[in-house]
Amino acid sequence: MGRGRAGFGTADAPRAAERDEPIAPPDPVDPIPHRALREAVRAANIELGASGLVRLAFGNASAVDRAAGVMAIKPSGADYATLGPEDITVVALTTGRVVAGMRRPSSDTPTHLALYRAFAAIGAVVHTHSRAATAWAQAERELPCLGTTHADHFGGAVPVTRRLRPEEIAADYEANTGRVIVERYVEGDLDPERLPAVLVARHGPFVWGDSLRAALDNAIALEEVALIALHTEVLRPAVSPLDERLLRRHFERKHGPTAYYGQRPVKGDV
Repeated sequence: MGRGRAGFGTADAPRAAERDEPIAPPDPVDPIPHRALREAVRAANIELGASGLVRLAFGNASAVDRAAGVMAIKPSGADYATLGPEDITVVALTTGRVVAGMRRPSSDTPTHLALYRAFAAIGAVVHTHSRAATAWAQAERELPCLGTTHADHFGGAVPVTRRLRPEEIAADYEANTGRVIVERYVEGDLDPERLPAVLVARHGPFVWGDSLRAALDNAIALEEVALIALHTEVLRPAVSPLDERLLRRHFERKHGPTAYYGQRPVKGDV
């Protein structure tokens, strides 16, 4: 994806629920429709629950199957450790209608859907109330890039949204939470691939990735750099952001078109 708005869906994507597009039929032989997607989301939520990023049921992970037109997400208030694949709820990407599963989906489902509809390249979303990242969100401060640890994962300061207005809280609160995230990226000309994390003002972080693994890793990385930044500001309150050249160097060596961080497959490897 290119810089800026190239990663966004159509402008009216959040209103796609007004349409009722056909959903790919599940496997008629398998008693658990969309089994592979639900198994992956179940495993991700179990890992999230064991990660230390969430307490009680304060968080959720979802993934999308765009070819099938569905999203799978943790059920509302469910215990992470006892989830089975049949517990994971599947909803239509365009309408939010439950298409598989007997349990009520996460209350954050409309927020996740808004992100999938707007950011065409993402495949998974994770929401937590991890302590350090949530502290920055509650303070309504963007998370500055103060060092190379941050730059290795995020291509700039992690943005914070505006507060929701009273009327946005009163009706369609969760959907409006998604809309203010998208609004922040559109108005700030931000790239959701370079900045796969956002802080919702007075709420907490949402992160995403092209896969569940990437989204979970981004949630872990976000909490780590948020904690490091808190400590840094205690030690040096007037600390300045990382030099832009050093930021770009670290981000691009890992995520850029000529990235050289990590291993590459070697011909003949098995």
